[in-house]
Amino acid sequence: MDGVLFAVGILVAAFVGFNIGGSSTGVAFGPAVGAGTISKLGAAALMTVFALAGGLTVGREVVDTLGSDIVTTEFTMVVSIVVLFFVGFALFLSNVAGVPASTSMTAVGAIAGLGLAEHTLKWSTMGQIVAWWLVAPVVAFWVSGVIGRYLYPTLVERFAIDQSGGSLFVLDRTGALPRPRLGEETTSREVFGTVVVVGIGCYMAFAAGASNVANAVAPLVGSGSLGETEGILLAGGAIGLGAFTIARRTMDTVGNDLTDLPLLAAIVVAVVSSTVVTGLSAIGIPASFVVIATMSIVGLGWGRATRTVTLGETVYGETPDVSVGALTAADDAPTVGGETGTPTDVETRPIGEERSEEIPAADELFEPKTTARVVLMQNLVPSIATIAAFLVFRFVPIV
Repeated sequence: MDGVLFAVGILVAAFVGFNIGGSSTGVAFGPAVGAGTISKLGAAALMTVFALAGGLTVGREVVDTLGSDIVTTEFTMVVSIVVLFFVGFALFLSNVAGVPASTSMTAVGAIAGLGLAEHTLKWSTMGQIVAWWLVAPVVAFWVSGVIGRYLYPTLVERFAIDQSGGSLFVLDRTGALPRPRLGEETTSREVFGTVVVVGIGCYMAFAAGASNVANAVAPLVGSGSLGETEGILLAGGAIGLGAFTIARRTMDTVGNDLTDLPLLAAIVVAVVSSTVVTGLSAIGIPASFVVIATMSIVGLGWGRATRTVTLGETVYGETPDVSVGALTAADDAPTVGGETGTPTDVETRPIGEERSEEIPAADELFEPKTTARVVLMQNLVPSIATIAAFLVFRFVPIV
């Protein structure tokens, strides 16, 4: 019987990791795939490698938090299976909808449902986690806001790059051995920009692995049924399987349907959000990548829009016409994947000389219906896991 339960536990943990791969890959590589800088197959391969690296290094702290620090309930095999089932089921719903959900909030919600049902929730630990959930998006907003106000136009001017029509690299077969060389229309700036975009996706995959690998195996590790390293390897493999399969839908949603975010802005958002998530993972706090990234987008657009007035003008009551659509302002040349414009087309104006009419409305940045669906699922998925776990552990005697 114990062997059967262990096998079921492994399968359920793999199912959770599978759905984490489907959700997190879209967040990490959706912008790069949408811009055409990497294929979905290449994104899946890189997601597998770097998510596993994040789990094996920084992610161990999060495994400890989820496996032993949130509740005092002993994670028996049955308890672990039930918790992981509800995490996986809730994430599966989000992947079917093609929307990336917060795996960390879902996992914490399911474990909190267990603690509430059995009155074993460690309120101090839960309070610390929730406090960071509130603080981290604010930090991402303000860091991105400062970048948007003071640095973003300069970054656009220096790093805006057109994407050439042909292949980035081609094989030169004139010699004895074929060797790669730049395509006929490829520039060194384009190669650099592509490497940066893909590199940032890898950084996001690392951060996602650091935060999310624990969500798949922490209960099994906490119960002693699975070693920490073995559990992380299991989760990493399952994440890779999800990246190669169901992640295709979430990559389409993030890369094409959700936003027209310029690729340079996406890079800024990725760096800020990945750094915040990695930092929280290092101290054992499971973090919501999607929520932090969303607030980073809003902060970057807010900072960009506030360039229409100086700080001195705000003292006398002058307020900017703020919109996150500021990121798509007409004078912001595109980065890799852009359709028009070159670095020489961009002119950075001093703060206070920007004109509000140059800043488009927010609906030019976000697709309203898709955004509403994402926001709904971000709140619904963790709620489903929490409520379902609470009801089962409170009212089902066998559990």
